[in-house]
Amino acid sequence: MGTGEPKDGTATHAVEALEKLKPIRWRFGDWEATATHHTPLEDAQAIVTGTVLATLGIAILSHLGFLTSGVAGLALIVSYAFGINVGLAFFLINLPFYALAATRMGAAFTLKTFTAIAMLSVMTAVQPQVFTFGDIHPLIGAVVAGLLIGFALLALFRHRASLGGAGILAIYLQDKFGWRAGLTQLAIDLTILGLAFTVVDGVAVLYSLAGAVVLNGFLAINHRTDRYIAK
Repeated sequence: MGTGEPKDGTATHAVEALEKLKPIRWRFGDWEATATHHTPLEDAQAIVTGTVLATLGIAILSHLGFLTSGVAGLALIVSYAFGINVGLAFFLINLPFYALAATRMGAAFTLKTFTAIAMLSVMTAVQPQVFTFGDIHPLIGAVVAGLLIGFALLALFRHRASLGGAGILAIYLQDKFGWRAGLTQLAIDLTILGLAFTVVDGVAVLYSLAGAVVLNGFLAINHRTDRYIAK
């Protein structure tokens, strides 16, 4: 006795079951700024993970007296050179990047990026009260910090978020022209670190450069649209 055709209604039930497995768009509206269709809960864990790792990396660099990369590093240079508050400098330099995020990258990307920046600001503010470091070899510290921040940005980039500034521009250029985000950020960081020679000790800048190369090399290898495709 053969299996025969499925009874009436079986196909309909199968279709209904499949529809229940596609909840993202109708449950979360237009939350589709990511090609991977992550849910808000998945995006939230990536933002928390990314900001924690970035806080650790920045704490190591700050402990060693090195510069951070991107707009944060540029804000430090402006603060050293002109004596203005580094938070104000960071905000003003980021304004055009915020505009780019809002007009070109979508509401979800902008919201997630603003959330990540706010969390990072709070975490870096309370970090000295939570944990401190002892002796760290400068080169090892720069490399480890670069890897930590690289992992942080990778988590955020894959969930269509960033820590503002150069990260927004790097993702936009990768989406628009296929330029690797890591290489774009490296070019920006090299320019910023070149400026740093005018206000920061040269040895510290060289160690900062080593960290920036590790960070952006990690991103260039691991964040590529031709390899990470989950549409």
